[in-house]
Amino acid sequence: MKKLPNVEIGVFGGSGFYSFLDIKDEFYVETPYGSPSDKIIIGEYEGINVAFLPRHGRNHSFPPHMVNYRANVYAMKKIGVKRLFGPCSAGSLQPNIKPGDFVICDQFVDRTNSRKDTFYDGPVTRHVSSAHPYCPDLREIVIQSASEIKIPYHEKGTIVIVQGPRFSTKSESRWFSSQGWEVINMTQYPECYLAREMEICYVNISLITDYDAGLEGNPEIKPVTYEEVIKVFNDNNDKLRKLLFKAIPKVSKSRNCICSSALEMATIG
Repeated sequence: MKKLPNVEIGVFGGSGFYSFLDIKDEFYVETPYGSPSDKIIIGEYEGINVAFLPRHGRNHSFPPHMVNYRANVYAMKKIGVKRLFGPCSAGSLQPNIKPGDFVICDQFVDRTNSRKDTFYDGPVTRHVSSAHPYCPDLREIVIQSASEIKIPYHEKGTIVIVQGPRFSTKSESRWFSSQGWEVINMTQYPECYLAREMEICYVNISLITDYDAGLEGNPEIKPVTYEEVIKVFNDNNDKLRKLLFKAIPKVSKSRNCICSSALEMATIG
């Protein structure tokens, strides 16, 4: 078996984004939580090693509710990853957030069910704060990078995560929009929270592909289809790649954020 690498920066790829680096090497990483979605690909950009894992598998073998999020995050931790970029396709819930825009989310609302969403099933218990679930330092880097390359972006937003694989009904979508939530997706939870339990910095980059089940008062906007999601994502893949390539070299070696010490105040007893 090949010796596992030590890589500090990782990327989880989403629908339509299965590779963005030239492959330098790839590794299968065993975990106590089963198999990750695929082998971890190691690439290099400006002398920086980057680990890439397609969260659905390279052939989209795992729908959102069947992704082994624990194995994926643990595998990244096992090879030394301290910073995770989590780009994903997402729907807009608000008219000012348009397909082709990027949203760097700062909050989430979990509407999934029965997903394995903690590494602490006992006898060791941890209660990790998720008041601010995304790394503030990584968010600032991505926001700055988006501004520099002049892509359309929103520097904050709440993402509601639904179970999938079905899309929302119009009534559900109307409810989500009425709450003021900006973005909807099927994979952000528990991925981002599990990263926090591993004390890994995590940032979400939502690429808006659609308007969910349509927007109230806008009859011209049709409910989302999977073909539409992939088309918009593919059309904007180059922007996402440029954003990641702009952000990754800005990542500092030192960490003083809330993520790096998340477990310190999380133990009872």
